[in-house]
Amino acid sequence: MKLTIAESIEPTPAAAWDRLAGDNPFLSHAFLSALEHHQAVGGESGWEPRYLLGHQDGRLVAAVPMYLKHHSWGEFVFDWAWANVYERNGLAYYPKLVIATPYTPVPGARLLMEDRNDPQTAAQLISYIINYAETEQVSSLHCLFLDQIDDQRLAQQSLMARADTQYHWVNHDYEDFDAFLAQLASRHRKKVKRERRRVSEANITVQLLHGNEITDEQWQNFYRFHCVTYLKRGHQTPFTIDFFREIGHTMAASIMMVVAQKDGKDVAAALNFVNSDTLYGRYWGCHGDYHSLHFEVCYYRAIDYCITHGLKRFEAGAQGEHKLIRGFYPTTTHSRHWIAHPGFREAIQKAVSYEQQDLARYQEMLCRYLPYKNQQS
Repeated sequence: MKLTIAESIEPTPAAAWDRLAGDNPFLSHAFLSALEHHQAVGGESGWEPRYLLGHQDGRLVAAVPMYLKHHSWGEFVFDWAWANVYERNGLAYYPKLVIATPYTPVPGARLLMEDRNDPQTAAQLISYIINYAETEQVSSLHCLFLDQIDDQRLAQQSLMARADTQYHWVNHDYEDFDAFLAQLASRHRKKVKRERRRVSEANITVQLLHGNEITDEQWQNFYRFHCVTYLKRGHQTPFTIDFFREIGHTMAASIMMVVAQKDGKDVAAALNFVNSDTLYGRYWGCHGDYHSLHFEVCYYRAIDYCITHGLKRFEAGAQGEHKLIRGFYPTTTHSRHWIAHPGFREAIQKAVSYEQQDLARYQEMLCRYLPYKNQQS
């Protein structure tokens, strides 16, 4: 296998890349190339593409979505404290290498291979990546939101483990939304019904649209809501309206938007991505302040969609303890890290070990507050 680094995904044929990426929409050629087209990666974004490509007899048989990073924004595995320690000691933490789907805290494969059960190819990829990190003299390598297979393979190379908590809804073959509600303890079931009722009492209607059904006006409204959400958090979105227009066209089959309207005008929207078994909630925004509308648009309609379409799970994004009482399970996410400096490597490993102990206690506590009948607090 011949391994090379590419600074753009454009020269790689979409069909060849997607054959390795599977049906994860955030690993698709369409998504990653749209990020490049609209400078969410590359340019002045602080995300410099360094795609690792493996060819055998002219055929793409392996790939890794890798980036040279000059900051820690858009990763969702927080290492600001590590960067601050480096700075206080007069050392440069940036640039660093990150293996991830940009701006997307969705677990999945990162070592994309024609044969995922081939340990030799995986070991060759990992060895090349670490050698590349050493050659480029980066401070560190971060492999984010790994699936179980890649997490175990990176563990064999002694990369240190970190974990965090997300909240995922699981479809236990519910017949309909009411069947899901029936599994909740009475007070939680009443809360969900009350929140949904508040939306209808406000004369707000909600519709679900797939990518090819979304008008340009609705994309513009969604983008306006999306920008306001970022600004409320003190940030600017890394995306442009044309980025969303592009994926709305190239990824239409993978996109589902929930739109809320009042008096005939859009007042809120949530953008979701879908594959064969999972719905991914990604971006949301609202114009105005409507009681419980966020829960209806971002969670309840999405859960109903999963049940209707037989999807197995709904991943509603990073963080959010408020999801717990609405039926989402605490779910562990995994990352692996390599630190070049031996002294910092040892210190960070100790800190991560304490972090892991705290996380275990935290998740144990969370499970006591699941809203289901057989797990009442």
